[in-house]
Amino acid sequence: MNWIDIGHIDDVPLRGARQVKTKVGCLAVFRTGETEVFAVSNLCPHKGGPLSEGIVHEQKVTCPLHNTIFDLNSGESLGVDEYRIDTYPVRVEDGRILLDRDAIAQRSAA
Repeated sequence: MNWIDIGHIDDVPLRGARQVKTKVGCLAVFRTGETEVFAVSNLCPHKGGPLSEGIVHEQKVTCPLHNTIFDLNSGESLGVDEYRIDTYPVRVEDGRILLDRDAIAQRSAA
């Protein structure tokens, strides 16, 4: 994997998110724990809601436009809606958030 540094973990509030611009569009990076982060596509597939503005709870996010809940591990929606968001490998190393550049490049080529 080819990791890119997108910032310090403290740049993302606990149980919050930040938007990151990439070649595949904007991603949402969520911090669900002290050192636990997730990266997913920022737009909800239903109405294009900005997921980085959604409510973060446990390892999930609720879309701010229509309340669909997405599992940040799998990208699957929970409940009656059958939507899915892309997920991206992300990790924390020495307090820095790292995204997998190769995974982002593969999504843009698909």
